[in-house]
Amino acid sequence: MSGAAVTADWVTFPSIGGEIRGYLALPSGSAGPAAGRRCVVMAHENLGVTPHREEVTRRLAGEGYATLTVDLFTRAGGAPSEYSSPADRRIKAFLSATDDQAVPDVLAGLRFLAGVDGVDATRAGVIGFCMGGGTAIAAALLGDAFKAAVSLYALPVLLPEYATSGRPVDRIAQAPAIRCPIQFHFGEQDEVIPLDQVQRLDAAARTTGLPVETYTYAGAGHAYHDDTHRNHAPAAAALTWERALAFFGTHL
Repeated sequence: MSGAAVTADWVTFPSIGGEIRGYLALPSGSAGPAAGRRCVVMAHENLGVTPHREEVTRRLAGEGYATLTVDLFTRAGGAPSEYSSPADRRIKAFLSATDDQAVPDVLAGLRFLAGVDGVDATRAGVIGFCMGGGTAIAAALLGDAFKAAVSLYALPVLLPEYATSGRPVDRIAQAPAIRCPIQFHFGEQDEVIPLDQVQRLDAAARTTGLPVETYTYAGAGHAYHDDTHRNHAPAAAALTWERALAFFGTHL
């Protein structure tokens, strides 16, 4: 199905407090089996729904998955535009998409997909990148909403300034409550994620007894999958994509 034609456009749908938007990409043509087409909800990084994120949404649709990237910054009017430094921008981005808002928005996106003709929302996955990788982990805590989750370079422990509570958000502590198969990807040269936290996250997730895959990539830094980023690592990005597709193919 790779490279198949897709249709893509912005859509709006209801969530907490009103309408939010998302970028929807659908494989062209028939949905195939009578059971309907599998689907994926995507959570973006702290830069928002960039042109690259739109392109990856279309790529996933080209593999046969109805894919919706939820704009977690809808209420803020897009990615933060007023900030004093890159660090300040990241803080404002994370505060605009905390779990208590972002996870319901992801679920709202799944409900939207359930209403799209030819889509089987009972065969849904979630994938996220950086900030959205943490959102994917949080979404994986939710019953049977998602059948599989893929998380790329999520911070295993969010800094206190990234949370409205002023306390760290510990994905490692959350991991034993994960309710679906999950796959993690990290660069071994990630400047913001210590490898010992990756190892602890993997060990905590494995206590669930569910399928867990954790991959690290030598020479890759943060955001290595993004081919518009200075840290892009083509070989690691290609292998990550191959593994993510195989994981969804197995579990959705």
